[in-house]
Amino acid sequence: MAAVGRTYWLTEPCRIRREDNSIRIERPDTTPVRIPITDIRDLIAFDHIDINTSAISLLSRSSVTIHVLDHYGNYAGSISPAESMSSASVVRRQVELTADQGNRLDISRSLVLATAENICWSLNTDLLSPALEKLQAALPECTSTEEIMGQEGNFRRTAREVLDTYLPPWLRLDGRTRRPPTNAGNAFISYVNSIIYARLLTALRTTPLHTAIGFLHSETDRRRNTLALDLAEPFKPIFAERLLKRTASQKSLKPSDFETDVGKASLSKDGRRKISALLKEELATSVYHRSLKRKVSYEELLHLEGLKLVRLCLEDKPYKPFRPWW
Repeated sequence: MAAVGRTYWLTEPCRIRREDNSIRIERPDTTPVRIPITDIRDLIAFDHIDINTSAISLLSRSSVTIHVLDHYGNYAGSISPAESMSSASVVRRQVELTADQGNRLDISRSLVLATAENICWSLNTDLLSPALEKLQAALPECTSTEEIMGQEGNFRRTAREVLDTYLPPWLRLDGRTRRPPTNAGNAFISYVNSIIYARLLTALRTTPLHTAIGFLHSETDRRRNTLALDLAEPFKPIFAERLLKRTASQKSLKPSDFETDVGKASLSKDGRRKISALLKEELATSVYHRSLKRKVSYEELLHLEGLKLVRLCLEDKPYKPFRPWW
């Protein structure tokens, strides 16, 4: 990837301080960890952090982003570098592309269809074939992004029902709930989806694109980094639904990995460690890329997705959302 360093996952409450050209992470009852700033691409905080301006200044000058997830796994925000790699010529073209209604709808439809096909691939079942065919027939008739997302919602409801058939009762979704998730299955999905969004946001900030200028979510999430939301869509099933199904079949998740109460649920301390380890391993998995003729990690695929849009802006090369080819 273009970005150097690696991601550090902060699964416990900690203090972040500067020590020369390193970051010192202090956790309760453990020896402080010192990390050279050149070794850090970004930080993902699952829990409370205490950071001072000296550390923020060093992180900002080194183009390091801190992503913050709240207690229930929702993306709470980020501390981002002051400087951006955005290019005026690329951003102008990006604005032109998103301002063109026909073009925006075409890309939105392709994102939703790719996401649906990736859900089918992730669950490895033919049970979703009728729902997918219905979505394929409905998308060309949609005349707004709201209608497109409505059709996506219909497909996802069916997909969640199919996913639940693979899960033990205590881990079933029983419908998608957020802010807060109401059960363990939804808590898992929320945490993983937020992390994938954060990974896409970091990847996009190493490109000349502007993260706030998107296609599918531009009308519904105007205050967020809608381009990151858009590009995360095809990847979320690869990590969230697929890994939830896998962990259920392997019985690697336990009720004790979650904290549940009436109408709300979140990952426990051990659960956060387990999920972060699972995702780190998955993001490091590599596959052979047919165009590049070399192996690339899942992490690098996120960066390459952003570069597809750069080529659309600079070369008018049609954008084709990510689909697994292996």
